[in-house]
Amino acid sequence: MTSTTTPTLSVRNLRTWFHTQAGLVRAVDDVSFDVHPGEILGLVGESGSGKSITGFSILGLIDPPGRIDGGQILFKGTDLATLSKEELRQLRGNRIAMVFQDPMMTLNPVFRIETQMVETVLSHERCSRKAAWDRARDTLAAVGIPSPAERMKAYPHQLSGGMRQRVAIAIAMLHKPDLIIADEPTTALDVTIQAQILAEMQKLCAETGTAMVWVSHDLAVVAGLADRVCVMYAGRIVEAGETDDILDRPRHPYTIGLIGSVPSNDRSGDRLYQIPGMAPSPLALPQGCAFSPRCGHASERCRAEQPPLDTGGGRSYRCFHPQPGAFL
Repeated sequence: MTSTTTPTLSVRNLRTWFHTQAGLVRAVDDVSFDVHPGEILGLVGESGSGKSITGFSILGLIDPPGRIDGGQILFKGTDLATLSKEELRQLRGNRIAMVFQDPMMTLNPVFRIETQMVETVLSHERCSRKAAWDRARDTLAAVGIPSPAERMKAYPHQLSGGMRQRVAIAIAMLHKPDLIIADEPTTALDVTIQAQILAEMQKLCAETGTAMVWVSHDLAVVAGLADRVCVMYAGRIVEAGETDDILDRPRHPYTIGLIGSVPSNDRSGDRLYQIPGMAPSPLALPQGCAFSPRCGHASERCRAEQPPLDTGGGRSYRCFHPQPGAFL
């Protein structure tokens, strides 16, 4: 993706903090990235790294005690963080869509699929009910659902888990939105269905110019899907760049550890690599680099100072001791 295009989404120094009785949780802390038209950005990291909260922040879906405490979320030049709930509601489902990990967060169990999809169209566009129904049926077919006209008459509980997730993705695609936030939507699906959905999402982005943020802990999925990758740890992006460059020549020790933990990279008979230790509690982050207690390259400086973001050559990383790209 060329950098000459205007970003569909530009996140700048985003801070989403939770003000709890136990203390301040910096779930997202000084996060910045761009997503251009037709581009898929992979947001990866361990559970608790802040990647899902980043996605929810973009959509304005942060509930108290959490709130956006700083930064900008520019969608086509408009700062979403400054919009009212009604203005955000008009954008959600129309120009911006989200696909959740659990399809039942999208689907209402007491309404037929056709009712939910047709009403979604009519809530944002003035068209006939027949036109809305036809579009819903065609969108179901586009995500690989067989006999879409029959599936339209079904209730969610009458569909398999994979079918429900494809319906949820179809609802997100109904208006061909400018931006889709996908929060691990294929995690619970078998690999065959997963591959079909990933292909459809790639096709949508390529044909309509939809920008996508794909939140995932699965590097294998991101490797085959995303144009660029941002690696998150303890609420911060620790490395970002083109997908092939990140996977082939990782610089940050955490990125190297994540890639080394993927079984397919191990030779037959080798033990699976594990990053030592556990991710820190967001209520008690270590001083300096948050990854320093788990890093074999950490120095006293790492344990005392936050590394700045080093940029250059289309890459960025936060590390005082970047690795030369050699693997584990």
